[in-house]
Formats: sequence, C-alpha cells, structure tokens
Amino acid sequence: MSLIHTLARLEAVESGRAQPLATVRHRHLAARPLVFVPLTTAGEAGAPLGALVGADRERPRLLLVPQPRDRDLRFAFLSDLAEELLPYVESFADETEPAERAETDPETGKRVKVEVELCADAPQLIVPSLAGIEFVRLLGRSMRFRRTAEQDPDTPYPAPPRVPLLGRWLTHFAERARVPGSALIAAMTELLSRHWATGQSSLEDQHLGALLAWIDPPGEGRDGEGSGAAAALRAETARDEAGQLLCPPAGPATDPAFDNKLLAPAIERYDRARSAVAAAEDGLAADRHLAELTAAEREIAALVESRTRPTWDAVWRGLDLLAALPEGERAAERWTRDRWSYTGHRDRVLAGEPPQPRLDDAVTAANKLATRETAQARLEAQEALDDPLVMAGRRLSGEAFGGEVTEVVMAYTESKRPSPRPLVTLRTDDSPHLAERAKVYRSLAGKPQSAQFVGYDEEGGVVLRILDKMGRGKEPEEGSVPVKGDRITWTLFEHTPRGGPSLPEPEDTPWTHGGPPGEGAQAPDPVTPEDVL
Repeated sequence: MSLIHTLARLEAVESGRAQPLATVRHRHLAARPLVFVPLTTAGEAGAPLGALVGADRERPRLLLVPQPRDRDLRFAFLSDLAEELLPYVESFADETEPAERAETDPETGKRVKVEVELCADAPQLIVPSLAGIEFVRLLGRSMRFRRTAEQDPDTPYPAPPRVPLLGRWLTHFAERARVPGSALIAAMTELLSRHWATGQSSLEDQHLGALLAWIDPPGEGRDGEGSGAAAALRAETARDEAGQLLCPPAGPATDPAFDNKLLAPAIERYDRARSAVAAAEDGLAADRHLAELTAAEREIAALVESRTRPTWDAVWRGLDLLAALPEGERAAERWTRDRWSYTGHRDRVLAGEPPQPRLDDAVTAANKLATRETAQARLEAQEALDDPLVMAGRRLSGEAFGGEVTEVVMAYTESKRPSPRPLVTLRTDDSPHLAERAKVYRSLAGKPQSAQFVGYDEEGGVVLRILDKMGRGKEPEEGSVPVKGDRITWTLFEHTPRGGPSLPEPEDTPWTHGGPPGEGAQAPDPVTPEDVL
C-alpha cells in the first residue's frame, strides 16, 4: 500500500467518508455489461444454488437449483446459464474492424505486420466480488470437459449441448481476470476499491454493501448515523426481526442464519413433495403433491431472489458511481488488448481447437507469467501518467519528480555529425532516488522522451540531458525541448515496459523443465459441433 493510499484511509476514518484514490476511471466500462450475481451452497465448493444474470438492469433473469445435490437440476441450471450468457458473448463476434498484428514469418523468421480482423467491441462480465470471479473459474473448469450425449452416448450424466462451450468461455474470462488492468471480467469490489479508499480493511472492502456505505453513505457526519463507518456496520451486521441480514453479502456464499432457518427447511419441503409425487399411486394424489412441489420451488426461488436482488442493485449502483468518473486516457488501450484477447479466443473456437488444458505446459505457463508481469508494470505506469493523484504517490515514493524548468543550455554530441543534447535544469521540491547517469522519462505528445541525470547545480536543481525525440535535424524540433518556466514531471520508471527474452516452442522445452509435452499428457475431449460458434 502506497503512502498516499494510507493517508487516504486515515482521512476516511477522520471524515467518515471514503476518499478518492483517483481523479479518472482507470478501467473501461462497457456500454452494455452483463451482471452475474451467483449464489452457492454452503459446504460444497462451486455448487450453485441460484443466480441473477442479465444485461438489463430492470429485468434480471433468476436461475435456480432447488436441490443443489441433484445432478440433473444442476445441469439444467448450467444449461439455462448458457442460454443467457452465450448469446451475449457471441453478439460481439461478428462486428469487426481491420487491424494490424505483428507475426513471425515462418520462412525468414522476421517479425512482419499482417492485416487481420479485430472485433470492434467485446463482452464485459461484472460480478460482485473476487469470490465471484473464483466461482466463474470453478464453473468453467467443471464444464469445459463435460461430455455430451453426442460425444459419448454411454456417458451416465451427459451435459446439455451448449454447456461445454460455456465452460470454455468462462475459463477464458477467469484467465483474463489474472491479467492486471484487464476489464473483460471485473469484480465490483475491486473496481470501487481502486478508486476510493475506505476507513476499513481490504478484507472488509470485499463486502459490497459495506464498501458502498463508505463511498456513498446516507448522510453526513463523523460518528453519527450518517457516517460511512456507521453505515458500513449496519450493512454488515444489521438483521431483521427474524434474524436475517438486511444487506445479504451474496459473496457468493450465504449467511448461516439464512441456511439454517430459511433455506434448509424450504429444501426439505421440496424434497418431501418431490418424493410424494414419485410415490403417488393415482392422478389426484399426484396433482396434489405436484402443487406442493411447485409451491416449494417457488418458495426457494423467492428466498434466492431475496439474497441476490440487493447485491444486484448494489452492483448497478457501483456502475453508476464509476460511470460518473471520466475514463483515463490509456484505459482504451488496455480495452483494445481485451478485444484482441476476445477475438483470439473466438478464432480458436471457430477453428475447432480443443478446450483449454487442465494444466499448462512449461512454456505456456512461463509465457502467461511474463505477460502478466509486463501488464502489471504497464498498468502502474499508465495509471500514473493518466492521473495526477496517482503520480503524486509515485513522487512521494521517489519514483518520480516534478518542478519548474529554470535553465536550458544547448549542447551537442562530439561526433562527425553532432546531435543536439540540451541540458535542462529543473527546480523541484521532491526527493527522487536518482543514481549516477540514471535515465528518466516524460510524456511528450503521448510518447516517452528520455533524459539522463547529469547531477545537481549549485542551488540543488536537477540537471538532465535530453537524449531523444528531438527530430533528425541539427536543431531540435519545436516543442521537443522544454523552455524556461515549463512545469514538467519526470519518472524514473519506463512508460512502455519491455517484455523479457523470447521462449522456445513447447516442443523445444528443455529437459530441466519437463521436456516437450509427451504422449502421456491427458488428451482433451474431442471437439463436437456444440463446441463451435
């Protein structure tokens, strides 16, 4: 946690209101996001109880598993989920725009630019918290290798036709969530925590109701009823006369009081009614028990909706708060990377490639790790460049400095064709960690211009030598060199982090890392027509 983040938390405690950590929105928000609020069964990881899902704020669809231990009902839930999610995901697949991508020429081995199609937009899945993303990952893992009746007519529990395809997409969303700065799938608690600091711990921030209570409490005041701390406490602990939480977390786990007092008796009544229907000896008895079964299922549906609807409304309230912030300049670039990711997975599905493996080989795993490390460095740099409040934190930590230009002296290299290397003196109150001949960077027309630290003048000013982005002529291009009186911010971190060395192909994996993927590796399930868009 940065110093400025700590200061913001202290200020939130003092004022009773969450404090802004950013002046712009650092994540892209889609014009038509799909919100997914799942609910799981206590005691069994990944067992769905129900969900609210949809892209329409006023008309969510309620999905239900009245008896989570019943495999057929769980498959029906997954089939309904595929019916709701896949049309949304696939609706972005057809509209494309021309784009260029660098690829390696197989004959020359050189990198060349190739014209390809890029999806003009991509889907965005919003869940309430990080636990929701983990649930999406578990669902994807449990579905993408399921066998349908067409794949294996003898399988005892065939999956509905579209379920394996949904599993592949959910796995892709969950994998993309591990890339810093990605917005293909996002947890509302993480989006809000990135832009506001509360007076509670990061763990408490995972309760969406408590987090929103700090950001937008019902009134003003430090210790009064309207303060963020008091509102958050009510959101976490307040219960009605029946002992049920007024603000259910839907995290996606349920509250024990809800499980024991309401849900368990309702499921027991459902089981009794279903057993009675199966044991009925005549039509009149079957009709009577069928009415009881329908009433029990409706009761469970009402209970599930009562736990998920408050969280559904809270997610959309969070989207409203985020939409009020202007989008950061470089957030669109990161969304373009998400579009490339979506387009690439669409192409793999269309090409009939098998589902993602359960375990990555050594080269693929190393590539993913390198990609995420580069994305993290890029995200930190871009957020600082987009947001003066974030840059202030980097200046406090000595990773950047700003000030006024007090002197500019033109200098040239000593070569047959001298190039300009002007010396710029900057007066600053910051304390940057400048080593000898350290490189620093500033944004010039959206591109990084580098300079070298020369030393300090007699009055303590920082002397820098400009190195590039001045044109090809003997004299620097206009605007490429600071002038006296300019206020500039320089960073010690690169604006466009470079990736590491290239890795070998999977078949060239060295023996020290397990060697090439062998024949003993588990083969994926065969592709069927249901796996293709």
